[in-house]
Amino acid sequence: MAESSGKPSVLFVCVHNAGRSQMAAAWLTHLAGDRVEVRSAGSNPEGAVNPAAVEAMAEVGIDISAETPKVLTVDAVRESDVCVTMGCGDTCPVFPGKRYLDWKLEDPAGRGVAAVRPIRDEIRTLVEGLIAEIAPEDAAQRY
Repeated sequence: MAESSGKPSVLFVCVHNAGRSQMAAAWLTHLAGDRVEVRSAGSNPEGAVNPAAVEAMAEVGIDISAETPKVLTVDAVRESDVCVTMGCGDTCPVFPGKRYLDWKLEDPAGRGVAAVRPIRDEIRTLVEGLIAEIAPEDAAQRY
């Protein structure tokens, strides 16, 4: 577990940190609350979060409009228990004892909100499965 808080920590990575990883981080924060530390980053971050991702998340009551894409650092990986790449071929630094997952998701870049909704919903399903593994509700009092 993450050394700082004793909670499991998750890093979501995609190239631009503007769509998939931002939606995944928002879902994890929304669904797990303070049971999990959440980070997101990109190997080549965009200047702003994808407006269609912002709109799609707003439709389910989650505001990511204030988020900003962040650059992937070695420290972000080192400080995370689970690193989730978003099917974009990113190479994360590899550290022993970390768990690495690759979620094959369509890239929402340049697509309208109608095309982003199914990606948003697929991410929610994947995040719910991750929460069940790393921070189930009944484990909350252990952290």
